[in-house]
Amino acid sequence: MKISYVILFSFLMILLLFAATTYINFKQSEKINENHELLARSSIILKQSNRFQRNILNMVSGLRGYLLTNEVFFIQSYDSAMLENDEILDELSVLIKDSVQQKNLLDGILELNKYWINEFALPLIEARKNATVSDSSMNAFNKLYRAKLVTGMEKEINRSLQQKFKEFSNHEYAVREQQKLALSSFIQRTKDISFSLTLFSFIAGMAIAIFIATHISSGIVKMVHMADSISKGEYTVSMKAEGKDELGKLGRSLNNMAGILSENISLLQRKNEELNQFAYIVSHDLKAPLRGIDNVVTWIQEDHMHELSPKVVEYLELIKGRIIRAENLLNGILSYSRVGRELQPNEVVDVNELLEEIQGYLPEKPGITLHIEKNMPKLFTEKLPLMQVFMNLIVNAYKYHTKANGSVQVYHTKNDHYYEFYVEDDGPGISKEYHKKIFMIFQTLENRDSFESTGVGLAIVKKILDDRKLTIRLNSEPGTGSTFIFTWPLNEIV
Repeated sequence: MKISYVILFSFLMILLLFAATTYINFKQSEKINENHELLARSSIILKQSNRFQRNILNMVSGLRGYLLTNEVFFIQSYDSAMLENDEILDELSVLIKDSVQQKNLLDGILELNKYWINEFALPLIEARKNATVSDSSMNAFNKLYRAKLVTGMEKEINRSLQQKFKEFSNHEYAVREQQKLALSSFIQRTKDISFSLTLFSFIAGMAIAIFIATHISSGIVKMVHMADSISKGEYTVSMKAEGKDELGKLGRSLNNMAGILSENISLLQRKNEELNQFAYIVSHDLKAPLRGIDNVVTWIQEDHMHELSPKVVEYLELIKGRIIRAENLLNGILSYSRVGRELQPNEVVDVNELLEEIQGYLPEKPGITLHIEKNMPKLFTEKLPLMQVFMNLIVNAYKYHTKANGSVQVYHTKNDHYYEFYVEDDGPGISKEYHKKIFMIFQTLENRDSFESTGVGLAIVKKILDDRKLTIRLNSEPGTGSTFIFTWPLNEIV
C-alpha cells in the first residue's frame, strides 16, 4: 500500500476515535444538562411544596384569628394564602405531570385542601359574618364552631394534609437522590470510556507515527548511504527495494539510476582513457615528422645556403618558426591532458620559496621586475599544481607586458576558509569582452604571426582550479594593467 494511503487511513482512524470521544463527551454534557434541569425542577417542586404547607398554616391561623376576633385583617391573610395555594397547585400539576405517584399524592392533597375549605373554612367564615346580625345568629355560629373545630376533626384533616405533603416531599427527595446517583454513575462511565478512547487514540497514533517514521527513515537512510557511496565513486552499489509504496519505487529508481550511472561512468572513463591516449599519440607521433621537416630545412640551410635567394632563406626561417609553434602546441596539448590525472601527495609548501624557485624559470625581459610579498603563508598542499598556477600566471604577465619598464606583484589575503592570491601587473590590460575567452584553450589575444603563444597556459590554470572547485577571476581594463585573483584552500602550516 502507498505510504500516502497509510498516512491517510491512519489519520482518519485517529480522527474517528477523537470524534467518538467528542460525541461521548457531548452526550455526557447533554445528560448533565438534563439532570440539572431535573434538579432545578425538583428544587422548584420542593420550594412550592414548602410554600403550600406554610400557606396552609397561614390559612388556619387566619381562619382562627378571624373567628375569634372578627377582624378583617385575618380573613385577608386567609384569602391571600388560599389564592397563592391555588397557583402553587396549578404549577405543581405541570411540574409532576410525568410522575404518576407524585400526581396521585398531589390529587390527594388537592382533595383534602378542597374538603377542608368547603367543609370547615367557608361555613365558619359565613357563620361568623352573620353572627353580628342577631343573638340567634351568634348562637348558631357558636354551635357550628364547636361542631367543626372543637371536635378535633379539623385538626385531623390538617395533620393528614401535612402528612401527604411530607410523603410528597420525601418522594421528591428520593427521586433527586436517584438522579444524582444515576448521573454520577453515568459521568464515571463516560469518563472511563473517554479516557479509554483517548488512551487508545494516543497509543494508536504513537504506533502509527513510529511505524511511518521507522519505515520512511529506514528507507531514506538506505538511500543516503547509497548516495554517499555513489559520491565516493562506488557506482556499482544498490539497495534492497521491497514493497509497492513510494519508497520502494524510489529505491528501484535509484538502483536503475545507479546502474545507468555506472555504465555511463565506465563509458566516460574509457573515453577519457582513449582521449588521453589520443593526446599522447598526437603529441608524440606528430613530433617525429616535425623534427624530420626541421632537419630537412636545417640541411638545406647548411648545404645550399649560398645557392638560395634571400627570399627563400626568409621562407625557410618562417618554416622553422612554424615548426617550433607546432611543437609548442603539441606540448601544450599533452600538458593540458595530464592536468588532474595524477594526484600529488600533500607536502609542506613555503609559498615564498616556491615563488623564488619560479623566478629562476622566468624569461629575461629587461625593465620588468617581480615583487613578491615577504610574508607569504606556508601550506600543506600539492606543490606541483600550485606551482603550475603561479608559473603560468607570472609568465603570462611577463610575456604580454609591452612597456619598457614595469612590474609584476604577487601578494595575498586571508579569508575564513581560503586564501586569495593576487598576480598583478601594470601591462596593457585586457578588455572585459575577452575576460572569459582568455581561459579557453588555444585562445590568444595576439596575432600568432606577430606573437608566439600557444594559448594553453591560462586554460591549464583554469582546469587545475576547476578540478579542485576553486575560482579565478580577472580585474582588468585596457591601459590599467591586469590582476588575476585565484583561491586556494586554507590548510596553513604554522
